[in-house]
Amino acid sequence: MRLSPDELVYWQWGFVHLNATILCTWALMAALTLGSALAMRRLSSSEDRSPWQNLLEILVTGIKDQIGSIGLDHPARYLPFLGTLFLFVAASSLSSIIPMFEPPTGSLSTTIALALCVFVAVPVYGIRSRGLGGYLKSYIEPTVIMLPFNLISEASRTLALAVRLFGNMMSGAMIVAILISITPLLFPIVMTALGLLTGMVQAYIFSILAAVYIAAAIRAPSTPGKTAPTPAEPLAT
Repeated sequence: MRLSPDELVYWQWGFVHLNATILCTWALMAALTLGSALAMRRLSSSEDRSPWQNLLEILVTGIKDQIGSIGLDHPARYLPFLGTLFLFVAASSLSSIIPMFEPPTGSLSTTIALALCVFVAVPVYGIRSRGLGGYLKSYIEPTVIMLPFNLISEASRTLALAVRLFGNMMSGAMIVAILISITPLLFPIVMTALGLLTGMVQAYIFSILAAVYIAAAIRAPSTPGKTAPTPAEPLAT
């Protein structure tokens, strides 16, 4: 049993290799790009809209509402990044039902790459909102002693994002594979449906946590006598 699609190598030349993770990631990116292009090909502002446009508007509106609920002003500013994260992880989870397709999020290299995107996006949005000096100052608040702890926090939450997503996706795939080998057909189908639901929840949690980290980066420090609102962090599963 493979623990990761990285182990399935299709082509290799020296240290350069093409594995299932890379191929499936490219295929998923192409499918998302093509689907977006088809949905946006004939956009209409009238009531006569295509089902694909309606689906796209539901997704975009829902993601924007969730971003706004975190406490981020102007949700459209963060929609391209956070929306892309959610759609990629969700599509990767749904693709697990396709025969011979290896979900990219079942690879630790993919989840680390996604977590590093969040790691880079947090200071980018923070500096854009508060300026370089204001953002860097947050690392030494309320005292300079907090600097190493804040730096460790940045690194540890990035690692936690990657490992949480990888662990949930890999464990779900392994459980289904084991059940298929030892039980009748019906029970693995039920577990597969449960795995899809879990994958969608993980996509939601990953994108929401990214939004929470960005909100914390752009939020101005509280002044004496005032308390800055703190965005609620969802329960992790």
